[in-house]
Amino acid sequence: MASPVNWLLSVVCAAAVLVGCDGGGSNTNPEAGPPAGNPDGKCDIPAEAQPADTSNPTRVIGDGTTESCTSQAVVDAVSKGGIITFNCGSDPVVIELEETAKIRNDTGPEIVIDGGGKVTLSGKGERRILYQNTCDPDQVWTTDHCNDQDHPRLTVQNLTFIDGNAKGQTDPDGGGAIFVRGGRFKVFNSRFFNNVVDETGPDVGGAAIRVFDQSNGDPVFIVQSTFGGEDGFGNSGSNGGGLSSIGVSYTVINSLFAFNSAIGNGANPAKEGTPGGGSGGGIYCDGNTFTLTLCGVKMTNNTANEGGGAIFFVSNDQSGNLIIKDSVLSNNPSAGFETNGYPGIFVIAAGPPQVENSTIE
Repeated sequence: MASPVNWLLSVVCAAAVLVGCDGGGSNTNPEAGPPAGNPDGKCDIPAEAQPADTSNPTRVIGDGTTESCTSQAVVDAVSKGGIITFNCGSDPVVIELEETAKIRNDTGPEIVIDGGGKVTLSGKGERRILYQNTCDPDQVWTTDHCNDQDHPRLTVQNLTFIDGNAKGQTDPDGGGAIFVRGGRFKVFNSRFFNNVVDETGPDVGGAAIRVFDQSNGDPVFIVQSTFGGEDGFGNSGSNGGGLSSIGVSYTVINSLFAFNSAIGNGANPAKEGTPGGGSGGGIYCDGNTFTLTLCGVKMTNNTANEGGGAIFFVSNDQSGNLIIKDSVLSNNPSAGFETNGYPGIFVIAAGPPQVENSTIE
């Protein structure tokens, strides 16, 4: 009789062509996961949050066969930048990365990675999947103000990210699937399943995505995307099972957050005798002046061991704003603390959450 691990892997391999399917690596079946986005989200998408035009790609990964869509092909293409698409055949494909794909700061300035709705990138449960850091000299310093430069401007769209793992990463930590510092960043029509970061730590987070230092303080757009979405597909880590940031604004549109978890203990600053963490099951935001805007978002069944089963939002100087429009937040338990009158939310801001035509229960 096959072992449970080998049986599960056989299911994954049968459901989608898995490049490098050799009895190890990815255990998440993306074809069984929910689609991208909140089907009930009807908010307008501003021009700057629309998908990038990829009709004239700079480079194409693959020659029409699944075998040509390798880890090395992805890593090489990402390092060269430009508009990147895939030609891996007619079937969905899971590409297991043998190393993290890294953006070089002297390419672009516009960098687009478009999976066409058929490509899944996997960290194999071993590594972070995608990395951009304008202050990392190994990726080339291009300005004398790396923390506020306007490039690279990275868009990921029509992709699925599974089994990313940033446990043990330091300087920077967090960002199990994607870590971004500097430039600009946007996500459109993408899915994030079973990505992880360290299980404890007062500030580490972003099992799916962690972002620092966006140019001019402009927001990261997260559009029509799914984080977890069903039981067995959620992202987890000490804080921010879906998104995490320090001093960065997010505008989240027509997206779904479900079954993500913040599993740390002791909050931030860490209580005496604890390792800290456990806040923001879906989204964790900290810093001073920043804004988190949700429109057309559904958040359900996210959990936090400490504060904010759905959202942890702390503006330290109380200059930031939490805005919730045309959204539904329900059944996001906070085991430790939340703000009175806002189930699943802990907020310290310029004022109470600005809630319009939304359900919070």
